[in-house]
Amino acid sequence: MSAYRRSTEEVRARVESVPDPELPMIGLGDLGVVHSVAPDADGVLEVQITPTFLGCPALPAITSAVEEVLAACGHPDGRVRQVLAPAWTTERITPAGRRKLAAHGIAPPVPADATGPGGPVTVALGSVPCPHCGSRATRPHSAFGATRCQSVLRCTACRETFPHMSTV
Repeated sequence: MSAYRRSTEEVRARVESVPDPELPMIGLGDLGVVHSVAPDADGVLEVQITPTFLGCPALPAITSAVEEVLAACGHPDGRVRQVLAPAWTTERITPAGRRKLAAHGIAPPVPADATGPGGPVTVALGSVPCPHCGSRATRPHSAFGATRCQSVLRCTACRETFPHMSTV
């Protein structure tokens, strides 16, 4: 533990760089789950995180990692709180986060379609480019991937299967 209390901005930067346990190539900041880092009404530094979905099995690991950052930054009394509203969506993933996913063979989520906020999100055939060859000749392979937020697609051009982070 550090005797020196790091600034809120430095704590936020360090929290945002914590890797997601299920997608370790992307930090919590690029994933868009860090809602805020600020002193609470009682003066204790509080990190608010928005889970990607209710019941996410990575939440205990994320909370523990953020608590470690708080302690290392001189805020051992700091708190981590889950915030459910506004709900997390894949639109929160930064452009850098999308590039990191693609660089690791995971097709990033496609932007929400024109149905507007709250409308259904559909993934049209060929709308997700293959992270291996770039072809849009992709098709669903399995609705279930390595994590609850992923499905598996297949590229008909290079014949590779690849995970796709589902649009939420």
